[in-house]
Amino acid sequence: MNRAVRFHETGGPEVLRLEEVPVPVPGPGEVLIRTRALGLNRAESMFRLGQYGIDPVFPSGIGYEAAGVVEALGEGVRGLSVGEAVSVVPSFAMTDYPVHGEAILAPAGAVVAHPERLSFEEAASVWMQFVTAYGGLVDLAGVRAGDTVVISAASSSVGLAAIQVAHKAGARAIALTRTSAKREQLLAAGADAVIATAEEDVAARVGELTGGKGARVIFDPVGGPALADLVKAAAHEAVIVLYGLLDRTPTPLNVGEVLFKHLTIRGFELFEITADDRRRAEAVAFVSDGLAKGELTPVIDKTFPLEAIADAHRYLEAGGQVGKIVITVDQPEGRS
Repeated sequence: MNRAVRFHETGGPEVLRLEEVPVPVPGPGEVLIRTRALGLNRAESMFRLGQYGIDPVFPSGIGYEAAGVVEALGEGVRGLSVGEAVSVVPSFAMTDYPVHGEAILAPAGAVVAHPERLSFEEAASVWMQFVTAYGGLVDLAGVRAGDTVVISAASSSVGLAAIQVAHKAGARAIALTRTSAKREQLLAAGADAVIATAEEDVAARVGELTGGKGARVIFDPVGGPALADLVKAAAHEAVIVLYGLLDRTPTPLNVGEVLFKHLTIRGFELFEITADDRRRAEAVAFVSDGLAKGELTPVIDKTFPLEAIADAHRYLEAGGQVGKIVITVDQPEGRS
């Protein structure tokens, strides 16, 4: 038997349970992994609440990111070996492959070896954040040297990854955060400038920082009324990439500004990249290169043991973290 995180109804963190389930058997094209660490994302919280766009099927598993050791390979799997340290690139529905548990299945195309220098905790925190940042900034917006990138919710794991991805591409990163409380942490994380959105005029500050030109790329998971300020802060022919909807309040958008600035406002989901074999391979190559060179480094805010999974979700929803929340898994004696 093995323990898996499951829930039987949507709701708050209290609906999560650690339940005994059989060890799964890998079918053709699948990999069985004994996990050592699990990455926690806003997506899991939204899925648990029934707000993610894909309805859970009860009893439901959960989880997109895991790192551990290959225990068995299904028929036809090539390029991986039993005993190899691997991590999982989110490229599947949680209803098909929930990975928050002690022994989990993943499709072979989503399983990658991680650099030896990374701990299991670091490896479990890599792919969601860095592939999301890569997809929005590099694949879609074509960030290049000399660009200014404005990054909303910059203290999130994806926000911190976006700072690093922007720098890897030769761009400057302006971090947005609600108050000044996280300013020093964001500067220490590499932000070239920090704007506290509740304390400063975002468009005016971006104008000051860009010599009046505005930002060519804006990377935003929030939406809501604040999007109007981002439109004002955008340069002529800028690209605004929306990769989340943390604020569902209607946006008072100035359509004239969008029109006459020739702006592109583009919704983006991670699975545009990871569900496409070619684009996923390019993303993995970009991130792997950055990890190997030390240009990309996951920032972990706090770890929780698997037994405290509900507490980890509560901590995530409190919004005070700077970086990734990771769940550690202690395997039973005799297991990897």
